[in-house]
Amino acid sequence: MLQKKPGQRLAFLAHADVLLLAETLVAMANGDGGQIVLGLDEAGHLADNIWEEEAEAALREAARTCRPPIPTEWQTVSTRQGELIGINVPRSPELHSLDDGRVLIRSGVNNRPLTGAEIRQLAANKNTAEFETEVVPGAQPDDLDPAIIDEYLNKREARTGLSTSSRSQLLFEIGATDRSGQPTMAGILLFGRNPQAFLPQSGLVFVRFPGTEPRDADGGIGYGRRDEVSGPIARIVERAWNILLEEMRVGAKVNGLEREELTEYPRFAVREALVNAVAHRDYRINGRRIEIRMYSDRLEIISPGGLPGYITVDNLVEEHFSRNPRLVNGLYQWGYIEELGLGIDLMIEEMVQAGHDPPVFKALPHQFIVTLTNKRERPMIPKWTRSMNERQTRALTYIQENGSITNREYRTLCADVSPETLRLDLVDLVDRGVLLKIGAKKGTYYILK
Repeated sequence: MLQKKPGQRLAFLAHADVLLLAETLVAMANGDGGQIVLGLDEAGHLADNIWEEEAEAALREAARTCRPPIPTEWQTVSTRQGELIGINVPRSPELHSLDDGRVLIRSGVNNRPLTGAEIRQLAANKNTAEFETEVVPGAQPDDLDPAIIDEYLNKREARTGLSTSSRSQLLFEIGATDRSGQPTMAGILLFGRNPQAFLPQSGLVFVRFPGTEPRDADGGIGYGRRDEVSGPIARIVERAWNILLEEMRVGAKVNGLEREELTEYPRFAVREALVNAVAHRDYRINGRRIEIRMYSDRLEIISPGGLPGYITVDNLVEEHFSRNPRLVNGLYQWGYIEELGLGIDLMIEEMVQAGHDPPVFKALPHQFIVTLTNKRERPMIPKWTRSMNERQTRALTYIQENGSITNREYRTLCADVSPETLRLDLVDLVDRGVLLKIGAKKGTYYILK
């Protein structure tokens, strides 16, 4: 725990502050849930020793200010320095607020108040959040594939170290069945023998066009390749990924004595866009499957359903909200999602580092489109930039193309970011030995060290 950093689903509170605790409870319950650890400061250092009675009193007071009440669970957090108090906050199907009327959401390490429009959008999604746990009409327990369930359990145990003696209890706990063992929507999508028999819209279609338009090589209506992908969602990801690998052009570059294979698009960026489409699409929409369209100059991944909750294109990188939390958790246990909430950042970094333009995200009322372009418009950026944020990566790209960068030029590159944040970005790069600062005051500029 001391090595983890606070973020969307993890908060460190140095003191048993009632107001901050209440705000964090509401913010996490409105999002994807999370864990609050008492007795650690924001840097993960041990702070004041908080006694259990003190924590219990603070939680009781904080709970009184939450509307409606938020269920929580205590958990002992063991560290080398001793045991700390943890509070697990589940994702809630209800919309929660504080008694002063504020509706908060977890945004990075902060608890952000939502605007009126965001509250209405989140409330609408909360009302439909239990679609995953609805029993599938006509489905029976033997419609779940034991081999797929065994594979999931093995992956889950390898990832978490958790094992279970009761398969039926686990399937109920993860929302795959109801208490009587009947398959739910999530259960059929995760473990179904033939999910498309019950949810025809849950498949995927891949189409390859030879040019830049949806036409065949002769200019007529047609395509070069078309595949329909079906099965439970883990198989859909696996099969679609294999098709994409077959279709992506492969090149190479030589680093020293080693030959490095380069695909047409960065592998992580493609896989992340694919997994996000499968995990976050709106499965209530009938008649539309996920579509992957590969053109000669771009790759489009089209997911039915608009952005969920309070998510917009503008806050897509900083915020995270799962329309289908049980499916997301299933793909996480399978290993297709590395760390919750970080994929979009890394997708952008991978594209920029490979010399491509960043991905283009387009949100429509009933679909979301991610477009990756394959034209390398700028030099590739070294792998040692992977620890940098997307703004810093853009600054390095600019320096590679122009030789240097000034504060004014950096502000132009990132016009929607505060000057102080951008100044700290450059200071960080200087401190890490990446950039060299030249000049002073208004004559300051930066070059690659």
